[in-house]
Amino acid sequence: MNTLLHHLRKALTALLLLSAALPAMAEGETAPAANDTLTTVLPTGGRYVWVPDSMLRDVRGVIRGEADVHFHAPDPAHDLVIVRGDTVSQVLRDRNLARSRFDRGLFNYLFIPKGAWQVGITASYGSFSASDLQLLDIIGDLDFGLSAFSVNPYVSYAVRNNITVGLRFGYSNTRGSIDNMQVDFDEDLNFNLKDVQYRNEAYSSAFFVRQYIGLSRGGRFGVFNEMELSFGSGNSDFRRMFDDRPKSTHTTYMNAKLNFSPGLTVFIMDQVSFNISLGVFGFYLRNEKQRSYMLNPEDAELYPDETANRFTSGASFRFNIFNINFGLGVHF
Repeated sequence: MNTLLHHLRKALTALLLLSAALPAMAEGETAPAANDTLTTVLPTGGRYVWVPDSMLRDVRGVIRGEADVHFHAPDPAHDLVIVRGDTVSQVLRDRNLARSRFDRGLFNYLFIPKGAWQVGITASYGSFSASDLQLLDIIGDLDFGLSAFSVNPYVSYAVRNNITVGLRFGYSNTRGSIDNMQVDFDEDLNFNLKDVQYRNEAYSSAFFVRQYIGLSRGGRFGVFNEMELSFGSGNSDFRRMFDDRPKSTHTTYMNAKLNFSPGLTVFIMDQVSFNISLGVFGFYLRNEKQRSYMLNPEDAELYPDETANRFTSGASFRFNIFNINFGLGVHF
């Protein structure tokens, strides 16, 4: 195939030279030799460049300052590449909603071809800690720590060029603690927190649709927007001191989320990509059950167990450092 393309390229170059040389030969000028290039030096020291007849008027206009050079969209019929044995266009046809977009040279190039599979994994991790932190004159002697991580394997399939659908499974774990925090608003309102611990563990499964936009013909860089519908369940424990006695609240919950996440993908190898995504906007539904109880059996008689149910819903539009996901994908 490479040899055939090479011969075709040579044949097109010869036809280009011939079509440019015939008008000059008709006027009595000397045509260039077979081994001349498109740029030829004249004996007088000048230089001329052979161009197709169809471009002669435009080139003369640019040289004389009578015309400007404009960037035109590449023709999908001629910007071709071979994918899985088929010849397809690298420029995807999109409906032109803003003509100025093409004037800036922005195009949707082929990035993930139709029929491609991808398996991969994304992960995130974040950690904060502080010791003897002072916030204004209200909070003092603050010692706390927080860490969270998540792992999300996934598989996807390209139903169209640059559009994939897939399934994702996730696990997340969050832990936090406040060893000491002193709050002092005034003489009548001040208290001290210590030995506070929080733990959360969750599992989820999701269906997602991802649309890519290729940034170059080489197919190395691309951006995407992802829409995800996920369902999950989990449990958490919140322990603190109540009347100098240890108390815990155990929560079990189920939720449904619709998330929108932009991101960037880079092919670090021919079939291996690195991607990063940001969860910035979404809707959620959440149903939870709680049970509060004293950790010491002898305190249970004084403070009986308490139970409650709660249903919440809402939307979030904010940047969250724990929603930054890094991942690797294998394409085949």
